[in-house]
Amino acid sequence: MSTVVISVYKVANFPDGGGHFWVYMQYAQALRRLGCEVYWLEQLRPLRDPEREPQLLETFLKQMERFGLGGRTLLYRLDRRMGDPGTPEFVGCTRSGAEAMLRRADLMLNFHYAIAPRLLNSVRRTALVDIDPGLLQLWMSRGELAVPPHDCYLTTGETVGMSAARFPDCGLRWIYVGRPVCLEDWPAVYDPRCEAFTTVSSWSGASWLKVTEDGKTVLRENTKRVAFLPFVDLPRHTRQPLELALYLVEHKDAADRARLESHGWRVCDSREVAGTPETYRAYIQRSRGEFSCAKPTCIELQNAWISDRTLCYLASGKPVVVQHTGPSSYLQHGEGMFRFTSLRDAAEALEEINAHYEHHCRAARDIAETHFDSTRVLTTMLNAALGSGTAGRRAASASVP
Repeated sequence: MSTVVISVYKVANFPDGGGHFWVYMQYAQALRRLGCEVYWLEQLRPLRDPEREPQLLETFLKQMERFGLGGRTLLYRLDRRMGDPGTPEFVGCTRSGAEAMLRRADLMLNFHYAIAPRLLNSVRRTALVDIDPGLLQLWMSRGELAVPPHDCYLTTGETVGMSAARFPDCGLRWIYVGRPVCLEDWPAVYDPRCEAFTTVSSWSGASWLKVTEDGKTVLRENTKRVAFLPFVDLPRHTRQPLELALYLVEHKDAADRARLESHGWRVCDSREVAGTPETYRAYIQRSRGEFSCAKPTCIELQNAWISDRTLCYLASGKPVVVQHTGPSSYLQHGEGMFRFTSLRDAAEALEEINAHYEHHCRAARDIAETHFDSTRVLTTMLNAALGSGTAGRRAASASVP
């Protein structure tokens, strides 16, 4: 049995992010099903109100217990009081005990791009997992993000490292592994009475990209707000109810919410309907399907992006209408999944799905099973990072498509 550490980013500090929790839990659960011993490693960020931390940690650790990771969660702070920002201070265990466990591990799958090198170097073999294809490479090439060396570089982006990519490869060999969804945790739920096409999303968070315009470096907003507003009229072109579960800032986003609702969108607070892993799953599985736009950089970089959230809809047997993010050898169009480039495309896709709803529900689940089954994806990752035959009892014998 291999011991694998997954180093994640900003989950415990985001208690209202049910979907964000699932991004990393898909990997953890797949590894467990492959027979690996799994540990969760995460840096805690300072809170504006430190008195909230005990309740936040209690809630988070109870979640980890429910998902089978009780006693296998290593939380740490970077102890800046000692003048060394790379010195970890572990919560609930000693540094020596935690680092002994890390030294025992066979592999770290690292999603925390700026992890402290001391922690990274404690594990005998490390693999960086790129879940921001295109953006990560831009950040690295521009010196905006200091990523320490890893033994292996894995990416969820189909075009990363390809000659036709619109972004650099940073001189690294990237291995495409795809995105996973745990089919066992996301069973198909067919109910033709489900009414609204939905999505769960951030809205106007602090997401910016440096670009050069007229010889000057400027910041361009890279948010779902910018992505959705060009399609604000969509509800007027379809009889299909459309609902957005958004992470809104009450005063900052009030005008945008009013604008969306005036154009026929239903808008709800993601913290209320999808704030925990369980309510997030329930919200998706009572939806008719997904309608969603992609952030502007996905369109500009043509990175063949698909979100982890969309995979949860597909696995649940919910057809998806998502924005086209570039040519792909595996992203489908026309059955279960429709990739639109215009408002008209989107409206026609919704009409087609509703005309043959059961067929497209089956096709959606088939896409998830064929391309995104987490055990297959994680087998590929482990074989790439460790070498075939060393990735655990089941992983070693699993067939990789």
